[in-house]
Amino acid sequence: MNVRRSAAVLAAVAVFGSAAAPAAFADDAPSPSTALPSGLYGKSDPKFDGVFRQSYALLALDTAGVRPAQKAVTWLTGQQCASGGFAAYRADASEPCNSKTPVDSNSTAAAVQALAARGGDDKSQDKGQDKSLAKTVDKGVAWLKSVQNQDGGWGYNPGLPSDANSTGIVVGALAAAGENPADVKSQKGKSAYDALPKLAMDCAKGGGAFGLADAKSGKLSPNADATAAGVLGSLGKGLVVTPGKKAAGEAPKCAKPDTASQAASNGTGFLLKLLGKHEDHLMSAMPGAKDQPDQGNTADAVVALAAAGQSEQAGKSAEWLAKNSAAWAKQSGPAAYAQLVFAARAAGLDPRDFGGADLVERLTAQGPPPEKGSASDSAADADSDEKKEDGGVSIWWIIGVGMVAGIGIGFLYSANRKKQQP
Repeated sequence: MNVRRSAAVLAAVAVFGSAAAPAAFADDAPSPSTALPSGLYGKSDPKFDGVFRQSYALLALDTAGVRPAQKAVTWLTGQQCASGGFAAYRADASEPCNSKTPVDSNSTAAAVQALAARGGDDKSQDKGQDKSLAKTVDKGVAWLKSVQNQDGGWGYNPGLPSDANSTGIVVGALAAAGENPADVKSQKGKSAYDALPKLAMDCAKGGGAFGLADAKSGKLSPNADATAAGVLGSLGKGLVVTPGKKAAGEAPKCAKPDTASQAASNGTGFLLKLLGKHEDHLMSAMPGAKDQPDQGNTADAVVALAAAGQSEQAGKSAEWLAKNSAAWAKQSGPAAYAQLVFAARAAGLDPRDFGGADLVERLTAQGPPPEKGSASDSAADADSDEKKEDGGVSIWWIIGVGMVAGIGIGFLYSANRKKQQP
């Protein structure tokens, strides 16, 4: 991924017309003319990814033992609508949300994961703040449940068809909040584990990948980012994965994806094959452009493979990232650094010495100085060049674009240009 422009950009195109696309897809999108909130991570325009990049940053720092500034957490909680949902960004959070506020499953699920880790799961000792965070998390989970599709999955916006990317990140949010995703069911009794196998392709035509829907025909095509999200969701995992044993896992055999576990197994095999094809990393390209190394999708694949027990390939791909991601992360901003932190953790590598770079320090420098006593107080003094990073449109994750029948819009931001990968 070279700065993933996924569903949020496509949503903007669908709502505002194609005129919105050029600025959203520009690598060097200008910074906003108005001053950004002091608690926000990143310097680029947050219109399409403010909540997403903030959530990624807070969650990644939490994994590294860094306690972000309270105003960074307050900014994120303040973005929540009364309904419990989050939009990509609300410039004036004092204005109440209404029927035109574009709340979405991806922003909400990312925020739930970050705030649950920050203390919103009722497990930490700071009961004053934790009560407030827990309430925010509970409202977010309730909203996600309220917009679940009848097939058991989620689309990007309420009412859109289910896609693997959105369903995957929502499963991670439910798990982070202490829910059992299998117990979260639609009125028809379907859970995410019923929806995800339907979003997986067969072995003959799709190699076992999870699919990305064509905007016009709705036909699924194999997609690496959708597959990484689908694998994580099918395994009931979120963005933070604990490294497994350093053992070589056999490449799973592809079979009919009639269960979530089989769909995850097939997707794992697809990622292994694709990574092996390109020397441990993924490739992406825009139409008419030359294929480029895809750091963002590679980072997502590392997390998915680690969750699936494929620690050997996860480690190889993480090592590739350690050698080849510095320029990409510097251009792309806080969510890119967060993705690399997630990948390093999943592969059992040190995010403070990732190819010679301290990812934690560089991520911390993207926002307000952390709370005193945190594991990275010194990161607040990172050089001003690092603080001025994030010249791109930031990361759009969440893991792929799922568009169905021309209107279904999939997963949010990650770190690169989206494309349907063979």
